[in-house]
Amino acid sequence: MRIGLIGAGAVAPLHARAARLLPDVELTAVCDLQRAVAASVADPIGAQVFTDYRRLIDQGGVDAVIVNTPHGLHREMSIEAMDAGLHVLVEKPMATTVEDCDTMMSVAEERSVVLRVGHIQHFMPEKLALVDAIRSGAIGTVRMVHDLRTTDYRPGTRSSWFFSRELAGGGAMMNIGVHCVDRALWLGGAVGTSVSATMLHRFGVDVETDATLRIRLANDVAASITIASDLPRKIDEVTVVGDDGAVVADARRGTFLAGDGRTTVLHESSDADIPEAFRLQLADFAAAVRGEPSAVSQAHSRHVIEVIMAAYRSAANAGGAESVQIASTTTVP
Repeated sequence: MRIGLIGAGAVAPLHARAARLLPDVELTAVCDLQRAVAASVADPIGAQVFTDYRRLIDQGGVDAVIVNTPHGLHREMSIEAMDAGLHVLVEKPMATTVEDCDTMMSVAEERSVVLRVGHIQHFMPEKLALVDAIRSGAIGTVRMVHDLRTTDYRPGTRSSWFFSRELAGGGAMMNIGVHCVDRALWLGGAVGTSVSATMLHRFGVDVETDATLRIRLANDVAASITIASDLPRKIDEVTVVGDDGAVVADARRGTFLAGDGRTTVLHESSDADIPEAFRLQLADFAAAVRGEPSAVSQAHSRHVIEVIMAAYRSAANAGGAESVQIASTTTVP
């Protein structure tokens, strides 16, 4: 499978490395508005360089594309690629509205192509160790999920498009929050039925910089999420509590099982974890193109955006005190 990469930003080298490690995948074209940026990824592997994604789609000789661009461009670029008969792996979020998600899914069905969203959390080694512990029954029935993630939304700390509501679809909630909602639903084991949220707008920017969510899942699991900007230390930690114990996945330290006063190390984090996750994600996408089951469904990716949109509505009403019902036809997380 020949792949074209549209957008050569921060994670582009990870996508390129993943393609090099898979025997049935080759990255053959890279596109970025800045030719030098595209060339920095393309030249070491002999891929073609483009500065117009439409030319890559038309002339790149590819079978699939990875869309790695600002959130607000996901819908348009993915649809144009699918209309050309190409399979698409689009970075999270799937899109910035539920309606755009629906349109993308309809086009994929009409064109008989694969559309998948890059929910990298499902391939991170420390999260996989956590899931293994849950499925083994080590903590009993899951009752609560708590997610704490830091970020930095001060001006100048990231590319300017992150502060544009049109290009980004929102701030910390649409960016970091998608990861958190994704894993809350996945680890909690059900879809969300209601959410209440509070969001802060600090640092003089036009998008939200901090958020806290309380999500009730269909199986009565309670999920809480906190995203905070500019903290004294970086945190990326999710805790799942069950009747018989708890398991914690810390992206910087590893995965730890606690029960009966004892702690067991299930995984120790290393520098190899993130590159390995991108390899597993691309392998999963290639398997989906071959007609095999995929780790993350379109329905799940769409439902993540449903929850995000409900959180925005809650935050806009009475300072987040109001719980918003999530009207969804999704039946699995």
